[in-house]
Amino acid sequence: MSSAPAAPHDASPERSAAAAFVDHVLAVADAEVRKLRHDPLELLTRAVQPTLWLAVFGQVIAHLRGVPTGALSYLDFMAPGILAQSVLFIAIFYGIAAIWERDLGILHKYLVSPASRTALILGKALSAGVRALSQAVIVYILALLMHIDASFRPAAILGVLVLIILGSALFSTFSLVIACLVKTRERFMGIGQVLTMPLFFASNAIYPLSLMPAWLRAISTLNPLTYQVDALRALMVRGGASSFGLGVDFGVLLAACGLMVAFAARLYPRMIT
Repeated sequence: MSSAPAAPHDASPERSAAAAFVDHVLAVADAEVRKLRHDPLELLTRAVQPTLWLAVFGQVIAHLRGVPTGALSYLDFMAPGILAQSVLFIAIFYGIAAIWERDLGILHKYLVSPASRTALILGKALSAGVRALSQAVIVYILALLMHIDASFRPAAILGVLVLIILGSALFSTFSLVIACLVKTRERFMGIGQVLTMPLFFASNAIYPLSLMPAWLRAISTLNPLTYQVDALRALMVRGGASSFGLGVDFGVLLAACGLMVAFAARLYPRMIT
């Protein structure tokens, strides 16, 4: 008597779990990105800061010619730093949304969903990265208007977009960690304002590391923003080069982002206590 044909094997539990994890991450990211539809004016207001830095500060310093930038003009040198700065300033206040979600009861719904804490944090980090991509469009438009020698090679633009997503994910999860610890909007805004300028000025965004005193240079090498700017300068500007190497730049950002995601996932449930 012949045996019945074997039933087709279901997908392995590991693969099913991985697919569900990805679905949860994308679902959270999609929900966050959809918020832009209700506030399209946000995209316009984001253009103000990089415009002021490049059109006012950059033009003034470029005329002074007091900053040694090698073969690059000062505006060429500065443009990647202003892009990184714009991403930082948006991402560092991302955590306040988590405080609003707690006050509105949305956070409770997230935490009782089947999505893991890591998936929730990664979804929010990914959405922050996608929302920050508008800054690249703004800075590239300014580059064209101000005759900055930007590179428009497809591979270079793809690398810039990846760096923006990585940097925004890193600083937005750092912001979530702060929100999980302080838990109030007033404290969060104060700490966010305290952190943004030191992170910006202790980096190579608007002047090279060689101009810094030794103590500030040591701090700068521990600042993830330094590595983001370093990679952006190599990819975004013709003639730009990475001081640390693109592999090191991407590696530092990935490692720092992974560390922040792990911290945020561990602390996230504390938001409701």
